[in-house]
Amino acid sequence: MSQGPAKRKTKPIKSNIFDVVPAPAELPKNVIQKNIERVRGTCQGGEGFVEVGVADLFINWCRKSSLWYLFYATACCGIELMQGGASKYDFDRFGAVFRATPRQADLLLVCGTISHKMAERVQRLYHQMAEPKWVIAIGACTITGGPFYKDSYCVVKGVDLILPKVDVYVPGCPPRPEAFIDGIMNLQKLIMQTKNFGNKA
Repeated sequence: MSQGPAKRKTKPIKSNIFDVVPAPAELPKNVIQKNIERVRGTCQGGEGFVEVGVADLFINWCRKSSLWYLFYATACCGIELMQGGASKYDFDRFGAVFRATPRQADLLLVCGTISHKMAERVQRLYHQMAEPKWVIAIGACTITGGPFYKDSYCVVKGVDLILPKVDVYVPGCPPRPEAFIDGIMNLQKLIMQTKNFGNKA
């Protein structure tokens, strides 16, 4: 009698960026246990539980999980940013969704060379965004003026000279999409440390 076709050995799946960076949709269990209490209570219908947590935790979690970004891309960093938004790296899984208007965005991604002529436009877009808002400066040109630092009179030598604050700097010329993801994750950590009530740190 025939034994049937021999079983094939399956090849291991190649690792990609999804194996390296976890999906950030859920809070870690240790954070939940630290900040949420489960209180037993009784009422007319019987006995039940009520979960009591810290409001800061939930507000920050909502904010970090829904970063709607406006990007101001002027050079090669903008091309890398487009790659980061494409299906391979997929910023959407961080809740980071592109918005075409500053009034619906809470994150400004500044990518590439900023000239003094454009500086006023960047400032205007920043001030049109609603609070709370964050800024990520991406690439050497945005952070320091890059190769135009010495010889060019028209390039802004750092976007932090024209904006009130920059939360995260992503170095590189241009940085890879993985660096963009690292910048977003660092910003999410900063957001989770924010105190919205009481004594603000």
